[in-house]
Amino acid sequence: MSGVKRVFVEKKKPYAVKAKELHDEIAGYLGIKTISQVRVLIRYDIENLSEETYTQALTTVFSEPPVDDVYEMEFPADADDFVFSVEYLPGQFDQRADSAEQCVRFFNENETPVIKTAVTYVLTGALTADEKEKIKELCINPVDSREASSELPKTLVTEFKVPADVKIFDGFNEMSETQLKELYDSLGLAMTFKDFAFIQQYFAGEEKRNPSMTEIRVLDTYWSDHCRHTTFATELKNVTFKDGYYKAPMQATYEKYLADRAVIYKDRKDKFVCLMDLALMAMKKLKAEGKLQDQEESDEINACSIVVPVEIDGKTEEWLVNFKMKHTTTRQKSNRSVVRRPALAVQSVTRFQDVPMFIRQCV
Repeated sequence: MSGVKRVFVEKKKPYAVKAKELHDEIAGYLGIKTISQVRVLIRYDIENLSEETYTQALTTVFSEPPVDDVYEMEFPADADDFVFSVEYLPGQFDQRADSAEQCVRFFNENETPVIKTAVTYVLTGALTADEKEKIKELCINPVDSREASSELPKTLVTEFKVPADVKIFDGFNEMSETQLKELYDSLGLAMTFKDFAFIQQYFAGEEKRNPSMTEIRVLDTYWSDHCRHTTFATELKNVTFKDGYYKAPMQATYEKYLADRAVIYKDRKDKFVCLMDLALMAMKKLKAEGKLQDQEESDEINACSIVVPVEIDGKTEEWLVNFKMKHTTTRQKSNRSVVRRPALAVQSVTRFQDVPMFIRQCV
C-alpha cells in the first residue's frame, strides 16, 4: 500500500479566476463552444509527513478555507467529464512544491516531507477526440511540462543509484528516424524531436563520432527555454489571426509592430520577426525617439536597468533598478551592491553596501 497522501485544492466558484480564464480561452482562442464548465484543481502528492503536521498543513499550507475546497485522495466529478493533469518534467523546478515543503517545516523542523504537485483540469461538455487534443496542447507546454499519470505513486522519494560509466550512444549517427524517435522518447528530453534530429546531423557531419549521455544532457539543458529562449527567439513566418474576441486588437498591435520595425531596422537584413523582438520593439522605438534617457547601457544583456537618483544622508547617488521576470533588483551604481525584492515590489530604494551582486548560473 502506498504511503503517499493526495490532496486536491480547488478555488470556490466566486474565486475560480483561473478556471474562468481557461474557459474563455477555450471558447475564444480554440473556438470550442460546447464546454459548460471548467474546473482547475491543484494536486499535491505528499510523503514523509506525520499525521499531526499533515492535518495542520491541510488548511494552512495547502489551502485557504475561506476561498478553497479541499478533497483528500479523490474529488467529485461526473463520469463524462474530461479530466487530465499536468506536471513539470523531471529536473524542472517546481516552485509550488518547494514552497509547500518549506512552509510545512514551520510546524515541525524535524519533518522531511517530499511533495510533488500537478494541475488537474476538469471539463464538462461534449468534446471530440480532436478537441481534447487541442485543449491539452493549450494547457501543456512541452518545453517544461507533460501530462501526469492519475495513478497514486508508491513513493515520491527518488533513489539515486551509483552511476555507471558515461554511456556512449553507439550507432547514434546511423539511426533511422524511427530508431531515433524511440531513443528520444526514452530519454525524457526538454528539446523537441526536431532538435534531437538536428543534433544527430551535427554529430554525423561535424564531430564524426557518437555522442555521450553527458553531451546529450548538457545540450538539452542549454536548449531549454530558460537558457536559450527557444520560444521567444524562434523566427515567425506566415503570421495569421483566427477569428475571436481578441483578433482586432492583436492584429492592430502586430501591424503597428511591423510598421515600427520597418523604421527601426531600415536596410537591416539580419533582423527577423520573433516574440523577443516584438516584446522589445516599444522600448527600441522610445529609445530612438530619445525618450529613454534614464536607461543604463552595459555589456550585460540580462535585465532592463534604469538609473534612479536617490537621496541618502543628504547626498544624491545614482542607483540602478533592474526589472526581471521573477524579481526586481536595486543596486548602487557606483559599488554594484544589490538588493533583491519580489517582482515590481520595489517602491523605495534601500541601501545595503555589503550585499554582493546576485548572479544565477544557468547550469
